[in-house]
Amino acid sequence: MVTYDLVVIGSGPAGRRGAIQAAKFGHSVLVVEKGRRVGGVSVHTGTIPSKTLRETVLNLTGWRERGFYGRAYRVKKDLDAKDLLLRLHKTLDHEVDVLEHQFARNGVQSLIGEARFLDQHRIEVRVSPDEVKVIEGDRFLIAVGSRPYRPTHVPFDGISVFDSDDIVDLPRLPRSMTVVGGGVIGVEYATIFSALDVAVCLIESRPTILDFVDRELIAEFTHQLRDRGISIRLGTKVDHIEFSNGWPVVVLEDGRQVRSEMLLFAAGRVGDTAALNLAACGLSADDRGRLSVDPQTFQTSVPHIYGAGDVIGFPSLASTSMEQGRIATCHAFNTPAPPAPEFYPYGIYAVPEISSVGMTEEEVRQRGIPYECGLARFRETSRGHIMGIEHGLMKMLFSIKTRRLLGVHIVGEGATELVHIGQAVLNLKGTLEYFIENTFNYPTLAEAYKIAALDAWNRMPRA
Repeated sequence: MVTYDLVVIGSGPAGRRGAIQAAKFGHSVLVVEKGRRVGGVSVHTGTIPSKTLRETVLNLTGWRERGFYGRAYRVKKDLDAKDLLLRLHKTLDHEVDVLEHQFARNGVQSLIGEARFLDQHRIEVRVSPDEVKVIEGDRFLIAVGSRPYRPTHVPFDGISVFDSDDIVDLPRLPRSMTVVGGGVIGVEYATIFSALDVAVCLIESRPTILDFVDRELIAEFTHQLRDRGISIRLGTKVDHIEFSNGWPVVVLEDGRQVRSEMLLFAAGRVGDTAALNLAACGLSADDRGRLSVDPQTFQTSVPHIYGAGDVIGFPSLASTSMEQGRIATCHAFNTPAPPAPEFYPYGIYAVPEISSVGMTEEEVRQRGIPYECGLARFRETSRGHIMGIEHGLMKMLFSIKTRRLLGVHIVGEGATELVHIGQAVLNLKGTLEYFIENTFNYPTLAEAYKIAALDAWNRMPRA
């Protein structure tokens, strides 16, 4: 039996970052991955595939140029599923190659097989139907990620009814699609297929979509979606799903029916912990398969076992998962590490993108902080005109008392890149004056920061 300083279960963003950090400290590390190749859900069915699909769609449809050339503009007129998957597979191969090289360069060992706890310091890994290896670890990092929630009443078949993992192997492009679930995954896929001119209906049982995002931003976002023909049904649950002439029909509790060629069910994910035999190590998961951890150290109730990434729940983003894995490893080996930041940037790769960092306007109000906000529309920038951008909004929140930046919220082209300027200023406790006094490259979309800051300054009380 082989013993390691750290055994990481799962090779997604949290697992790989935690593993490499431990290796850089000089510790022996084993990563166990149950998939055919390392990378986890993020590489094979989640983050990388969906973002690659998005980029392929925007390029091949000419979406970014339609502001100039009209909605009928196309780069490639007759798109099919093969066009989308070609770029996807090339990207995935590259990601796996990079990850395997990182493991090799840092001395991280990997083992393909399904892990199961035997006790608090041992796991068995089934590497084949006939072979099981027993591994001992001084410390463990559980980073198994999540899998789609698949309720029994949904007739998944991989032909016309898909979950968010199946959809990356789409057999054909439909002319119409129903998406059930108004969370990050559902919204991303709904808008991506809409950009392909698929008629999309988005269904969400709650009264709003993306309820953790600033409400003014969501109002702008949903206006854009409806403007381009996406049907949005909010506040009503799915009663059942039936078929009519081979097409799925979603029957809602209020009696309405939505018929389409394909159905994507993306109403949540569950932690992929069912096969881990957590009871053997003294842990348990909640009804969604998630682990409870200390939010600062990511330590579970068993001191030498940590959890990070999707398996611990919100925000379930690759970027935050990486940082969680790193912090967990630092704590596990008693190595000083800065505490987890108060605010992480959120990136939603819909069409258009949404990205936020800091407090929303609703959170600022709840905390009773006197504030002012500034708005900038991308069409107010010269770069926006050059790019033919018709939409796009940046919102900034500032404390009236301290003039410090409280939050940045962006919807539009390049939002997930632009947000990092605001992130830096926020974490460095910068104020309104930074944006007013500093020079931004011209012409850039980043000028929206100065426009929004000046908009806020115009309404700020004078000393």
